Amino acid sequence: MAPLRLILSCNEYDRTRFLVDGTVKAEGIDLEILSLPSEERHRRFSRDLEFDVCELQMGVFLGWIGRGAPFSAIPVFPHRKFCHGNVLVHAASGIHKPEDLAGKVIGMRAHFNPVSLWMRGVLQEEHGVPARSLRIRTNQQEQVPGWQPPEWMEIVRLPKGQKIEDVLPSGAIDACMLPEISSKHVRHTPGVRRLWPNFREVEKEYYLRTKIFPIRHVVVVKNSILERHPWVARSLVEAFTQAKEIGIKHVSDTRRSFLAWYGAELEEERELFGENAWPYNIMDNRVVLETLARYAEMVGVTDRKLEIKDMFAESVLADENV
Repeated sequence: MAPLRLILSCNEYDRTRFLVDGTVKAEGIDLEILSLPSEERHRRFSRDLEFDVCELQMGVFLGWIGRGAPFSAIPVFPHRKFCHGNVLVHAASGIHKPEDLAGKVIGMRAHFNPVSLWMRGVLQEEHGVPARSLRIRTNQQEQVPGWQPPEWMEIVRLPKGQKIEDVLPSGAIDACMLPEISSKHVRHTPGVRRLWPNFREVEKEYYLRTKIFPIRHVVVVKNSILERHPWVARSLVEAFTQAKEIGIKHVSDTRRSFLAWYGAELEEERELFGENAWPYNIMDNRVVLETLARYAEMVGVTDRKLEIKDMFAESVLADENV
């Protein structure tokens, strides 16, 4: 029987590169892979459901699942990153500690962005900053069809052409949460600093205490495909897992990096996380997923707290006895 032809869009990371370049094949599937940057991939998928399989932001995923999405997740999490270091504040805002953010004007790419989802949850649950007190400014269109902000939420989109990171230095907003922070944002922008200057120590302590390594992206498959071919979920999980294992082994050769202390960094992370920081299954990610579901309801990404069974393909749930 001819293999099933599917279109997959994902980013090319060290975890996915050997799937993207064809070294790893998904059993029974002929994958056409489009390696696209996040912004373009999410826009095209949320607008037209253009891809059969897609790497999707967790905030958009949960928001859409809570409103009846035409897709389900498989336990492949190709992008994870801590988020404390992504919070910037304006020096004249009076924000000196996390608790000072209550009632402030805070910028984020979008309400459904995973960094802003994670950090609003952390701020409320760990620092007593009510998510409902934050006055939100965004600069991107939301990507969950039919979503309307709840009555309690103050959310304003900046005028076209303005970006969150550009209005922070002027004091037009008090703080922001960005997907990525560069030296340009911190070292070369007067009046802007990180909320947690020692963010690496803060994030390590957070992980040791909670065992949460924040998931930012998940892989989803259209329900129309899963209904006809439930085996596709397992095949894709196995292929992504194999590609991840080969990729991690590849980059674990310290000679492949130009960084002087690359080997020391690898050793430090192994000591912190153990040998498997990137598990592709539900069991090892249950705490992270349940925390994120709780935060999603808390900040208005979902109208109710989603359960794990709401998120994943039925065949995956059956395989893991969830």
